[in-house]
Amino acid sequence: MRYTLRQLEVFVAVAQHESVSRAARALALSQPATSTALAELERHFDCQLLDRIGKRLKLNALGFQLLPKAVALLDRAEEIEELLRGQQGIGSLDVGATLTIGNYLATLLVSDFLKRHPNSRIRLRVRNTQAVIEHILHHELDLGLIEGDCQHPDVVLQPWVEDELVVCCAPGHPLASRPPPDMEHLLRESWIMREQGSGTRSTLELATRHRRGRFNILLELEHTEGIKRAVESGLGIGCISRLALRDAFRRGSLVPLETPELDLRRQFAFVWHRHKYLSTGMREFLRLCQQMTEGITRSDEIELPSVL
Repeated sequence: MRYTLRQLEVFVAVAQHESVSRAARALALSQPATSTALAELERHFDCQLLDRIGKRLKLNALGFQLLPKAVALLDRAEEIEELLRGQQGIGSLDVGATLTIGNYLATLLVSDFLKRHPNSRIRLRVRNTQAVIEHILHHELDLGLIEGDCQHPDVVLQPWVEDELVVCCAPGHPLASRPPPDMEHLLRESWIMREQGSGTRSTLELATRHRRGRFNILLELEHTEGIKRAVESGLGIGCISRLALRDAFRRGSLVPLETPELDLRRQFAFVWHRHKYLSTGMREFLRLCQQMTEGITRSDEIELPSVL
């Protein structure tokens, strides 16, 4: 065999970081050693895998074809190493989750995973839907848990459990004591909104795409809890997952607004790169996710630790 796993590991790191120096830091190697490993791989096969564009290294056509195969081979190699060490081949796992899933479900899943497999390693990144999909496409995540849809041809999407968004306001807000508002009135209200690229924002905009007028956005926030606090303070109205609002509704700090004209249902889903090798760790994590929602029809029915 004319290549080594280390050379493939270096190639993958350089492709992901688009820089030899950043790849060297990620691999805890010297920059000369990193450059040498990549150069030897290209020299052995008389090929070029990356092109230099300015200060960045970008995959060329051959490198783009090689990347998913190299990642899959390294995943298999890690499983073999774990097996030889007597650790049942679970290995490490990089999981990305959108904010609603990450804040309310993923941390519980990670905890359960580590209790069952204490010798494994798992990293969780909480980002919005667009960012999670980008990380999947660049092979920086093994698995993503997202809210909503993804139509990219290189991404496998597997539905998980249904979720529903709810428009809400503070109990002292004028809308709280009135009949359900029509859409024109609702759009004119001050909105506390998630940022562009989030699954929550996309679902709400999709539900209102045929309506006249635009949202009167007072504030955009990247965190669900920030939106809840702003709405509780009376700044405006918001729209987030019923799962995230369950305790606030129980306490009475927020109240739901009926919006019969809007279909705010969506799907939580798993995503991974279509060339991704489904390692033992990935399959086990997916199994735990399915186990959490067994017999559940909607996300807010999942049993979670109560927040006082």
